[in-house]
Amino acid sequence: MSANSFDLPQLTRRAALAGLGLTLLSGCTTVAVLQPEPGNSDDHTKTVLPLINKLRASKKLPPLVEDKAAVAAATDQANRMAKAGEMNHELKSEDDFTSRMNRMGVRLQAAENIATGQDTAERAFQAWVHSPKHLKNMLGPYKGLGVAVSQNSASDNRPFWSMILSN
Repeated sequence: MSANSFDLPQLTRRAALAGLGLTLLSGCTTVAVLQPEPGNSDDHTKTVLPLINKLRASKKLPPLVEDKAAVAAATDQANRMAKAGEMNHELKSEDDFTSRMNRMGVRLQAAENIATGQDTAERAFQAWVHSPKHLKNMLGPYKGLGVAVSQNSASDNRPFWSMILSN
């Protein structure tokens, strides 16, 4: 066989194996519903984690760790609020908190703190510390953390913050 000739059965087998490989790989990709809604968001978990762990240590509570599912859920919620231009746990036509956490793969029991207007993660954290309900969440029986902010670029560029505490 010359360098320019083709072994058709061998090429067919290779093409079939390549197609099978791509089919198998496509089954391994992340399901779209687990992806946060696209937006102009930033993950601030690494900034808030030492702050919340210092607070928890002062109350003799165990530290939290970064939870990728909680980060995705916080990012999703921050983006949704920024898109709507509204700070709310349950936005119009949205699923409830438990359904949203299940959809995002967050282990329950979980809690959510939200805020708007603070220009840094530290200021958002301080706003939550000074709110009794938000403080109670941060001192709750949780193990994981995700924190994100998204800007409302459609109007006033106001930051919308979301913190997810997870098991």
